[in-house]
Amino acid sequence: MFSHVVVFWTDPKNPLAADALLHGARRYLQPIPGVLSFHIGKMVGSDRPVVEQSYQVALNLIFADQQAQDTYQGHPLHLEFVERAFLPNCVKCVVYDFA
Repeated sequence: MFSHVVVFWTDPKNPLAADALLHGARRYLQPIPGVLSFHIGKMVGSDRPVVEQSYQVALNLIFADQQAQDTYQGHPLHLEFVERAFLPNCVKCVVYDFA
């Protein structure tokens, strides 16, 4: 199993950026072959100081192995997501990959 977690900071000048990013991920990323589990959502606030709360959206994808994730990275739908949903709506992202 290979997990690919992406944390997004959306453009604060665009109040619709988080929703556009969610929509784009569902449209472009969810149907890519090899994605075993797809979960995207907005940050949930917490009173616990250990919980990171500066981001707006997070994505958690699970693949069978690293090769499946590597194939996903080059898939045309992933590249379209980057161009149409990520770049226009985000100012930063951090990626965590682990197996």
